Amino acid sequence: MSKVYKIKKGLDIKLAGEAERTLTEFSATHVALKPTDFIGVFPKLLVQEGDVVKAGDPVFCDKAHPEVLFTSPVHGKVAEIVRGPKRILLEIKIELLTPETYTDFGKANPSNLTREEIISKMLQSGVWPMIRQRPYSVIANPADKPKAIFISGFDTAPLAPDYDFIVHGQGDVFQTGIDALKKLTNDKIYLNLPDGMVNSKVLTNTRGVEINHFSGPHPAGNVGTQIALLCPINKGDVIWYLRPQEVIIIGKLFAEGRYNARRIIAVCGSEVRKPKYYKVPGGVGIKKLLAGNVNESDVRFISGNVLTGTRLEPDGYLGFYDSQITVIPEGDYHEFLGWSMPRLHKHSFSRSYFSWLTPDKHYVADTNLNGGVRALVMTGQFEQVFPFDIYPTQLLKSIIYNDIDEMEKLGIYEVDEEDFALCEYIDTSKTEIQSIVRQGLNSLRAEMS
Repeated sequence: MSKVYKIKKGLDIKLAGEAERTLTEFSATHVALKPTDFIGVFPKLLVQEGDVVKAGDPVFCDKAHPEVLFTSPVHGKVAEIVRGPKRILLEIKIELLTPETYTDFGKANPSNLTREEIISKMLQSGVWPMIRQRPYSVIANPADKPKAIFISGFDTAPLAPDYDFIVHGQGDVFQTGIDALKKLTNDKIYLNLPDGMVNSKVLTNTRGVEINHFSGPHPAGNVGTQIALLCPINKGDVIWYLRPQEVIIIGKLFAEGRYNARRIIAVCGSEVRKPKYYKVPGGVGIKKLLAGNVNESDVRFISGNVLTGTRLEPDGYLGFYDSQITVIPEGDYHEFLGWSMPRLHKHSFSRSYFSWLTPDKHYVADTNLNGGVRALVMTGQFEQVFPFDIYPTQLLKSIIYNDIDEMEKLGIYEVDEEDFALCEYIDTSKTEIQSIVRQGLNSLRAEMS
Protein backbone atom coordinates (compact mmCIF):
# COMPACT_ATOMS: atom_id res chain seq x y z
CA MET A 1 0.00 0.00 0.00
CA SER A 2 1.52 3.31 -1.10
CA LYS A 3 1.73 6.21 1.30
CA VAL A 4 -0.64 9.18 1.03
CA TYR A 5 1.00 12.59 1.37
CA LYS A 6 -1.39 15.32 2.50
CA ILE A 7 -0.83 18.84 1.22
CA LYS A 8 -2.47 21.34 3.56
CA LYS A 9 -1.27 24.65 2.12
CA GLY A 10 -2.62 25.69 -1.26
CA LEU A 11 -5.73 26.84 -3.08
CA ASP A 12 -8.10 25.21 -5.56
CA ILE A 13 -9.48 27.67 -8.11
CA LYS A 14 -12.66 26.28 -9.63
CA LEU A 15 -13.41 27.77 -13.02
CA ALA A 16 -16.25 27.27 -15.48
CA GLY A 17 -15.55 25.46 -18.72
CA GLU A 18 -14.08 22.09 -17.76
CA ALA A 19 -13.50 19.81 -20.75
CA GLU A 20 -16.05 17.06 -21.26
CA ARG A 21 -14.47 13.60 -21.38
CA THR A 22 -15.10 12.98 -25.05
CA LEU A 23 -12.32 12.70 -27.63
CA THR A 24 -12.31 14.17 -31.15
CA GLU A 25 -9.65 13.51 -33.79
CA PHE A 26 -8.52 16.81 -35.31
CA SER A 27 -6.99 17.18 -38.77
CA ALA A 28 -4.51 20.04 -38.55
CA THR A 29 -3.14 22.01 -41.49
CA HIS A 30 -0.25 23.81 -39.76
CA VAL A 31 1.95 23.26 -36.72
CA ALA A 32 4.89 25.20 -35.30
CA LEU A 33 8.04 24.56 -33.31
CA LYS A 34 8.80 27.45 -30.97
CA PRO A 35 12.38 27.72 -29.65
CA THR A 36 11.04 30.11 -27.01
CA ASP A 37 9.38 27.12 -25.31
CA PHE A 38 12.81 25.84 -24.24
CA ILE A 39 14.59 27.65 -21.44
CA GLY A 40 18.31 28.21 -22.03
CA VAL A 41 18.32 26.91 -25.62
CA PHE A 42 20.16 28.92 -28.29
CA PRO A 43 18.70 27.54 -31.53
CA LYS A 44 20.69 26.79 -34.67
CA LEU A 45 18.35 26.45 -37.64
CA LEU A 46 18.80 23.31 -39.74
CA VAL A 47 16.10 23.92 -42.39
CA GLN A 48 15.04 26.64 -44.83
CA GLU A 49 11.66 27.82 -46.01
CA GLY A 50 10.33 25.44 -48.62
CA ASP A 51 12.15 22.36 -47.27
CA VAL A 52 10.09 19.18 -46.92
CA VAL A 53 10.58 17.31 -43.66
CA LYS A 54 9.31 13.98 -42.40
CA ALA A 55 8.05 13.51 -38.85
CA GLY A 56 11.25 13.09 -36.86
CA ASP A 57 13.55 15.08 -39.18
CA PRO A 58 15.67 17.72 -37.37
CA VAL A 59 14.51 21.33 -37.61
CA PHE A 60 16.94 23.03 -35.24
CA CYS A 61 19.44 22.14 -32.53
CA ASP A 62 20.88 23.76 -29.43
CA LYS A 63 24.14 25.59 -30.23
CA ALA A 64 25.54 24.79 -26.79
CA HIS A 65 24.53 21.11 -27.08
CA PRO A 66 24.29 20.26 -30.80
CA GLU A 67 23.45 16.65 -29.98
CA VAL A 68 20.08 17.84 -28.65
CA LEU A 69 17.85 17.93 -31.74
CA PHE A 70 14.39 19.41 -32.10
CA THR A 71 12.55 17.51 -34.79
CA SER A 72 9.41 18.02 -36.83
CA PRO A 73 6.25 16.61 -35.21
CA VAL A 74 4.70 16.08 -38.66
CA HIS A 75 5.45 15.39 -42.30
CA GLY A 76 5.22 18.72 -44.08
CA LYS A 77 6.78 21.72 -45.76
CA VAL A 78 8.54 24.50 -43.87
CA ALA A 79 6.08 27.29 -44.63
CA GLU A 80 7.56 30.19 -42.67
CA ILE A 81 10.45 31.00 -40.35
CA VAL A 82 9.43 33.78 -37.97
CA ARG A 83 12.05 35.97 -36.32
CA GLY A 84 11.70 38.72 -33.76
CA PRO A 85 13.88 41.67 -32.67
CA LYS A 86 17.61 41.06 -33.19
CA ARG A 87 16.63 38.12 -35.45
CA ILE A 88 15.63 35.95 -32.49
CA LEU A 89 14.10 32.74 -33.82
CA LEU A 90 10.47 32.64 -32.67
CA GLU A 91 8.66 30.01 -34.75
CA ILE A 92 9.20 27.48 -37.51
CA LYS A 93 5.80 26.95 -39.12
CA ILE A 94 5.21 23.69 -40.98
CA GLU A 95 2.35 23.00 -43.38
CA LEU A 96 1.21 19.37 -43.21
CA LEU A 97 1.51 17.16 -46.28
CA THR A 98 -0.15 13.82 -47.03
CA PRO A 99 0.35 10.95 -46.81
CA GLU A 100 2.01 11.17 -43.40
CA THR A 101 5.62 9.96 -43.51
CA TYR A 102 7.93 9.23 -40.58
CA THR A 103 11.68 8.89 -40.21
CA ASP A 104 12.41 5.30 -39.21
CA PHE A 105 14.48 5.09 -36.03
CA GLY A 106 13.99 1.34 -35.66
CA LYS A 107 11.87 -0.59 -33.19
CA ALA A 108 13.64 -1.81 -30.06
CA ASN A 109 12.98 -3.29 -26.66
CA PRO A 110 14.47 -0.85 -24.11
CA SER A 111 15.28 -3.77 -21.80
CA ASN A 112 17.76 -5.05 -24.42
CA LEU A 113 19.50 -1.71 -24.90
CA THR A 114 22.24 0.03 -22.95
CA ARG A 115 21.77 3.45 -21.39
CA GLU A 116 23.91 4.99 -24.12
CA GLU A 117 21.87 3.36 -26.91
CA ILE A 118 18.61 4.60 -25.39
CA ILE A 119 19.93 8.15 -25.02
CA SER A 120 21.25 8.12 -28.60
CA LYS A 121 17.86 7.06 -30.01
CA MET A 122 16.04 9.68 -27.95
CA LEU A 123 18.44 12.43 -29.03
CA GLN A 124 18.25 11.55 -32.74
CA SER A 125 14.46 11.35 -32.78
CA GLY A 126 13.84 14.62 -30.93
CA VAL A 127 12.05 13.19 -27.89
CA TRP A 128 14.91 14.03 -25.51
CA PRO A 129 13.68 17.63 -24.87
CA MET A 130 10.61 16.11 -23.20
CA ILE A 131 12.79 15.31 -20.20
CA ARG A 132 13.49 18.34 -18.02
CA GLN A 133 15.52 18.73 -14.88
CA ARG A 134 15.25 20.42 -11.54
CA PRO A 135 16.79 22.77 -10.62
CA TYR A 136 16.22 25.40 -13.34
CA SER A 137 13.53 23.46 -15.33
CA VAL A 138 15.78 23.25 -18.39
CA ILE A 139 16.18 20.32 -20.78
CA ALA A 140 18.02 17.48 -19.04
CA ASN A 141 21.70 17.08 -19.79
CA PRO A 142 22.20 13.55 -21.23
CA ALA A 143 25.64 13.44 -19.61
CA ASP A 144 24.12 13.63 -16.12
CA LYS A 145 22.83 10.77 -14.00
CA PRO A 146 19.76 11.98 -12.12
CA LYS A 147 19.14 11.42 -8.44
CA ALA A 148 15.62 10.25 -9.44
CA ILE A 149 12.98 10.66 -12.14
CA PHE A 150 9.56 12.10 -11.27
CA ILE A 151 6.30 11.66 -13.17
CA SER A 152 3.27 13.54 -11.86
CA GLY A 153 0.23 11.54 -12.92
CA PHE A 154 -2.25 14.31 -12.14
CA ASP A 155 -2.61 18.05 -12.40
CA THR A 156 -4.44 20.24 -9.87
CA ALA A 157 -4.23 23.53 -11.80
CA PRO A 158 -7.50 25.20 -12.88
CA LEU A 159 -9.27 23.23 -15.66
CA ALA A 160 -6.29 20.90 -15.95
CA PRO A 161 -6.69 17.81 -18.16
CA ASP A 162 -7.40 14.40 -16.67
CA TYR A 163 -4.24 12.36 -17.28
CA ASP A 164 -6.03 9.11 -16.52
CA PHE A 165 -8.42 9.86 -19.40
CA ILE A 166 -5.50 10.82 -21.65
CA VAL A 167 -3.49 7.62 -21.08
CA HIS A 168 -6.52 5.31 -21.22
CA GLY A 169 -5.91 2.40 -23.58
CA GLN A 170 -2.19 3.16 -23.94
CA GLY A 171 -0.84 1.01 -21.13
CA ASP A 172 1.58 -0.97 -23.30
CA VAL A 173 3.42 2.05 -24.72
CA PHE A 174 3.35 3.78 -21.33
CA GLN A 175 5.09 0.77 -19.80
CA THR A 176 7.60 0.74 -22.68
CA GLY A 177 8.39 4.38 -21.94
CA ILE A 178 8.90 3.56 -18.26
CA ASP A 179 11.24 0.68 -19.21
CA ALA A 180 13.34 3.13 -21.24
CA LEU A 181 13.44 5.70 -18.45
CA LYS A 182 14.55 3.07 -15.92
CA LYS A 183 17.79 2.68 -17.86
CA LEU A 184 18.53 6.39 -17.38
CA THR A 185 18.77 6.39 -13.59
CA ASN A 186 20.29 4.16 -10.95
CA ASP A 187 17.65 5.31 -8.49
CA LYS A 188 13.87 5.35 -8.39
CA ILE A 189 11.19 6.49 -10.78
CA TYR A 190 8.42 8.12 -8.73
CA LEU A 191 4.94 7.94 -10.25
CA ASN A 192 2.70 10.20 -8.18
CA LEU A 193 -1.08 9.89 -8.32
CA PRO A 194 -4.05 11.57 -6.63
CA ASP A 195 -5.43 10.06 -3.46
CA GLY A 196 -8.29 7.77 -4.34
CA MET A 197 -6.92 6.62 -7.70
CA VAL A 198 -6.60 2.87 -7.17
CA ASN A 199 -8.19 1.34 -10.25
CA SER A 200 -6.62 3.16 -13.19
CA LYS A 201 -6.03 0.55 -15.89
CA VAL A 202 -2.76 2.22 -16.88
CA LEU A 203 -1.21 4.33 -14.12
CA THR A 204 -1.85 2.14 -11.05
CA ASN A 205 -0.68 -0.99 -12.88
CA THR A 206 2.67 0.41 -13.97
CA ARG A 207 5.68 -1.77 -13.17
CA GLY A 208 9.14 -0.61 -12.14
CA VAL A 209 8.04 2.58 -10.37
CA GLU A 210 7.35 3.72 -6.82
CA ILE A 211 3.73 4.88 -6.65
CA ASN A 212 2.79 7.54 -4.12
CA HIS A 213 -0.55 9.27 -3.60
CA PHE A 214 -1.14 12.93 -2.82
CA SER A 215 -4.19 14.70 -1.44
CA GLY A 216 -4.97 18.34 -0.90
CA PRO A 217 -5.39 21.53 -2.91
CA HIS A 218 -3.28 22.88 -5.75
CA PRO A 219 -0.24 22.73 -6.03
CA ALA A 220 -0.43 19.07 -4.90
CA GLY A 221 -0.09 18.06 -8.56
CA ASN A 222 3.04 20.14 -9.19
CA VAL A 223 6.18 18.07 -9.51
CA GLY A 224 8.05 20.60 -7.33
CA THR A 225 5.69 19.96 -4.42
CA GLN A 226 6.16 16.21 -4.82
CA ILE A 227 9.95 16.42 -5.07
CA ALA A 228 10.11 18.54 -1.90
CA LEU A 229 8.33 15.80 0.07
CA LEU A 230 9.84 12.67 -1.47
CA CYS A 231 13.36 13.58 -2.59
CA PRO A 232 14.42 17.12 -1.65
CA ILE A 233 16.99 18.82 -3.89
CA ASN A 234 20.26 20.00 -2.41
CA LYS A 235 23.03 21.91 -4.13
CA GLY A 236 24.57 19.67 -6.78
CA ASP A 237 21.54 17.34 -7.06
CA VAL A 238 19.77 16.77 -10.37
CA ILE A 239 16.27 15.34 -10.70
CA TRP A 240 14.58 14.71 -14.03
CA TYR A 241 10.84 14.98 -14.57
CA LEU A 242 8.18 14.60 -17.24
CA ARG A 243 4.45 13.95 -17.63
CA PRO A 244 2.51 10.80 -18.57
CA GLN A 245 1.82 11.89 -22.13
CA GLU A 246 5.53 12.44 -22.73
CA VAL A 247 6.23 8.94 -21.37
CA ILE A 248 3.80 7.61 -23.98
CA ILE A 249 5.59 9.44 -26.82
CA ILE A 250 8.90 7.99 -25.63
CA GLY A 251 7.29 4.55 -25.45
CA LYS A 252 6.01 4.87 -29.03
CA LEU A 253 9.52 5.71 -30.22
CA PHE A 254 10.72 2.27 -29.09
CA ALA A 255 7.50 0.34 -29.84
CA GLU A 256 6.91 1.86 -33.30
CA GLY A 257 10.37 3.08 -34.24
CA ARG A 258 9.14 6.60 -34.99
CA TYR A 259 8.54 9.99 -33.44
CA ASN A 260 4.77 10.03 -33.05
CA ALA A 261 4.08 13.45 -31.56
CA ARG A 262 0.29 13.24 -31.60
CA ARG A 263 -1.12 14.06 -28.19
CA ILE A 264 -4.45 14.53 -26.45
CA ILE A 265 -5.20 18.02 -25.18
CA ALA A 266 -8.08 19.67 -23.35
CA VAL A 267 -9.73 22.69 -24.97
CA CYS A 268 -11.42 24.42 -22.05
CA GLY A 269 -12.47 27.68 -20.45
CA SER A 270 -15.66 29.63 -19.96
CA GLU A 271 -15.52 31.10 -23.48
CA VAL A 272 -15.37 27.72 -25.22
CA ARG A 273 -18.83 26.62 -26.33
CA LYS A 274 -18.12 22.88 -26.24
CA PRO A 275 -15.08 22.19 -24.03
CA LYS A 276 -13.68 18.72 -24.75
CA TYR A 277 -10.56 16.73 -25.60
CA TYR A 278 -8.88 16.66 -29.00
CA LYS A 279 -6.17 14.45 -30.46
CA VAL A 280 -3.76 16.77 -32.26
CA PRO A 281 -0.18 16.88 -33.56
CA GLY A 282 2.36 18.62 -31.36
CA GLY A 283 2.51 22.39 -31.84
CA VAL A 284 -0.95 22.52 -33.46
CA GLY A 285 -2.30 25.87 -34.61
CA ILE A 286 -5.32 27.04 -32.60
CA LYS A 287 -7.08 29.11 -35.26
CA LYS A 288 -8.65 26.16 -37.09
CA LEU A 289 -8.94 24.08 -33.91
CA LEU A 290 -11.10 26.71 -32.18
CA ALA A 291 -13.02 27.92 -35.24
CA GLY A 292 -16.72 28.22 -34.42
CA ASN A 293 -16.23 26.99 -30.86
CA VAL A 294 -15.46 30.27 -29.08
CA ASN A 295 -17.92 32.90 -27.90
CA GLU A 296 -17.98 36.05 -30.01
CA SER A 297 -16.36 38.35 -27.47
CA ASP A 298 -13.04 39.82 -26.41
CA VAL A 299 -11.14 36.75 -25.19
CA ARG A 300 -7.65 35.64 -24.10
CA PHE A 301 -6.17 32.50 -25.63
CA ILE A 302 -3.75 30.65 -23.34
CA SER A 303 -1.46 27.74 -24.07
CA GLY A 304 -1.57 25.96 -20.72
CA ASN A 305 -3.55 26.92 -17.62
CA VAL A 306 -4.57 30.35 -16.35
CA LEU A 307 -1.87 30.42 -13.66
CA THR A 308 1.24 29.48 -15.63
CA GLY A 309 0.21 29.41 -19.29
CA THR A 310 1.46 31.56 -22.17
CA ARG A 311 -0.70 34.08 -23.98
CA LEU A 312 -1.42 33.19 -27.61
CA GLU A 313 -2.54 35.29 -30.52
CA PRO A 314 -5.70 34.04 -32.29
CA ASP A 315 -3.44 32.43 -34.92
CA GLY A 316 -0.93 31.07 -32.37
CA TYR A 317 0.33 27.55 -31.70
CA LEU A 318 0.25 25.13 -28.78
CA GLY A 319 3.35 25.11 -26.56
CA PHE A 320 5.67 22.10 -26.58
CA TYR A 321 4.98 21.12 -22.95
CA ASP A 322 1.30 22.09 -22.78
CA SER A 323 -1.69 19.72 -22.71
CA GLN A 324 -4.48 22.29 -22.62
CA ILE A 325 -5.71 25.42 -24.35
CA THR A 326 -7.73 27.75 -22.14
CA VAL A 327 -9.99 30.55 -23.37
CA ILE A 328 -11.22 33.17 -20.88
CA PRO A 329 -12.58 36.73 -21.17
CA GLU A 330 -10.19 39.65 -21.42
CA GLY A 331 -10.20 41.98 -18.42
CA ASP A 332 -9.71 45.30 -20.20
CA TYR A 333 -12.34 47.25 -18.27
CA HIS A 334 -12.75 49.33 -15.12
CA GLU A 335 -15.31 48.48 -12.44
CA PHE A 336 -17.47 51.11 -10.84
CA LEU A 337 -16.37 51.58 -7.20
CA GLY A 338 -13.88 48.70 -7.64
CA TRP A 339 -13.17 46.56 -4.60
CA SER A 340 -15.95 48.15 -2.51
CA MET A 341 -18.61 46.36 -4.56
CA PRO A 342 -19.95 42.99 -3.26
CA ARG A 343 -18.65 41.10 -6.34
CA LEU A 344 -20.74 37.97 -5.82
CA HIS A 345 -19.50 36.60 -9.15
CA LYS A 346 -15.79 36.96 -8.33
CA HIS A 347 -13.44 34.47 -6.70
CA SER A 348 -11.03 35.67 -4.03
CA PHE A 349 -8.55 34.10 -1.65
CA SER A 350 -9.40 36.61 1.05
CA ARG A 351 -12.81 37.09 2.64
CA SER A 352 -13.24 40.51 1.05
CA TYR A 353 -15.75 38.89 -1.30
CA PHE A 354 -18.33 36.23 -0.54
CA SER A 355 -16.76 33.42 -2.59
CA TRP A 356 -15.63 31.73 0.64
CA LEU A 357 -19.31 31.01 1.37
CA THR A 358 -19.69 29.01 -1.87
CA PRO A 359 -16.57 26.79 -2.06
CA ASP A 360 -18.06 24.52 -4.75
CA LYS A 361 -19.09 27.30 -7.13
CA HIS A 362 -17.35 27.50 -10.50
CA TYR A 363 -16.40 31.02 -11.56
CA VAL A 364 -15.86 32.85 -14.83
CA ALA A 365 -12.43 34.43 -14.43
CA ASP A 366 -10.99 37.14 -16.65
CA THR A 367 -7.57 38.76 -16.93
CA ASN A 368 -8.33 41.92 -14.96
CA LEU A 369 -5.73 42.65 -12.27
CA ASN A 370 -8.39 44.22 -10.01
CA GLY A 371 -5.95 46.83 -8.84
CA GLY A 372 -2.65 48.49 -9.60
CA VAL A 373 0.97 47.53 -9.04
CA ARG A 374 2.32 48.62 -5.67
CA ALA A 375 5.23 47.89 -3.35
CA LEU A 376 6.01 44.29 -2.42
CA VAL A 377 5.17 43.99 1.25
CA MET A 378 5.11 41.13 3.75
CA THR A 379 1.51 40.12 4.45
CA GLY A 380 1.86 36.49 5.52
CA GLN A 381 -0.48 35.45 2.71
CA PHE A 382 2.09 33.64 0.59
CA GLU A 383 2.82 31.14 3.35
CA GLN A 384 -0.82 30.03 3.34
CA VAL A 385 -0.66 28.73 -0.26
CA PHE A 386 3.04 27.80 -0.47
CA PRO A 387 3.60 24.22 0.76
CA PHE A 388 7.41 24.36 0.81
CA ASP A 389 9.61 24.67 3.88
CA ILE A 390 10.83 27.99 2.46
CA TYR A 391 10.25 31.67 3.26
CA PRO A 392 8.79 32.85 -0.07
CA THR A 393 8.89 36.61 0.46
CA GLN A 394 12.48 36.57 1.69
CA LEU A 395 13.52 34.40 -1.27
CA LEU A 396 11.85 36.82 -3.70
CA LYS A 397 13.66 39.76 -2.15
CA SER A 398 17.02 37.98 -2.39
CA ILE A 399 16.34 37.42 -6.09
CA ILE A 400 15.43 41.07 -6.65
CA TYR A 401 18.74 42.27 -5.22
CA ASN A 402 20.55 39.32 -6.87
CA ASP A 403 22.28 37.84 -3.83
CA ILE A 404 23.28 34.37 -5.06
CA ASP A 405 24.44 33.14 -1.63
CA GLU A 406 21.20 34.27 -0.01
CA MET A 407 19.13 32.61 -2.75
CA GLU A 408 20.89 29.31 -2.11
CA LYS A 409 20.38 29.53 1.63
CA LEU A 410 16.68 30.30 1.17
CA GLY A 411 16.05 27.25 -1.03
CA ILE A 412 15.96 28.40 -4.64
CA TYR A 413 17.17 24.99 -5.87
CA GLU A 414 13.83 23.47 -4.82
CA VAL A 415 11.50 25.79 -6.71
CA ASP A 416 10.44 26.82 -10.17
CA GLU A 417 8.23 29.70 -11.28
CA GLU A 418 5.12 27.48 -11.38
CA ASP A 419 5.55 26.85 -7.65
CA PHE A 420 4.95 30.58 -7.06
CA ALA A 421 1.90 30.84 -9.34
CA LEU A 422 -0.58 30.89 -6.45
CA CYS A 423 1.51 33.50 -4.64
CA GLU A 424 1.20 35.67 -7.74
CA TYR A 425 -2.54 35.03 -7.91
CA ILE A 426 -3.25 36.17 -4.35
CA ASP A 427 -0.61 38.92 -4.24
CA THR A 428 -2.16 42.26 -3.27
CA SER A 429 0.88 44.04 -4.74
CA LYS A 430 0.19 42.66 -8.27
CA THR A 431 3.86 41.73 -8.65
CA GLU A 432 4.94 39.49 -11.54
CA ILE A 433 6.37 36.96 -9.12
CA GLN A 434 6.90 34.13 -11.60
CA SER A 435 9.07 36.38 -13.77
CA ILE A 436 11.17 37.29 -10.73
CA VAL A 437 11.69 33.61 -9.86
CA ARG A 438 12.72 32.82 -13.46
CA GLN A 439 15.15 35.73 -13.36
CA GLY A 440 16.71 34.30 -10.20
CA LEU A 441 16.99 30.79 -11.64
CA ASN A 442 18.63 32.14 -14.80
CA SER A 443 21.11 34.18 -12.75
CA LEU A 444 21.95 31.16 -10.62
CA ARG A 445 22.42 28.90 -13.65
CA ALA A 446 24.71 31.45 -15.30
CA GLU A 447 26.73 31.71 -12.08
CA MET A 448 27.06 27.92 -11.76
CA SER A 449 28.02 27.28 -15.41
